[in-house]
Amino acid sequence: MNKLNLNEQIILDKEFNIEFKGYSASEVDGFLDLVLQDYQVFKEMLSEYEQKITLLESEKANLKARIIEMEGKQKMQDLYATASNNFSSVDLIKRVSRLEQEIKELKK
Repeated sequence: MNKLNLNEQIILDKEFNIEFKGYSASEVDGFLDLVLQDYQVFKEMLSEYEQKITLLESEKANLKARIIEMEGKQKMQDLYATASNNFSSVDLIKRVSRLEQEIKELKK
């Protein structure tokens, strides 16, 4: 489907039969020269776009890796924060329990 029928050399080498009341050979050659120039420009553009696509795909892969890395760091920070909150809650409960025990002992 993506196969091209022409390339620069085929266009350049193309010759037409000259018949009575046929097209002017110089006009046909001039037109084919324009086609050839456009063909070369398109080929260069395609090459540039392919390079850009490769570069963008590489950048996309790097960004995806950074996102995964950042998500992993965020999960670790969230776990640490949760663990810290849980430990501080446990510490508070222990302190309250000790204070309650001391108050009970003082009341005795």
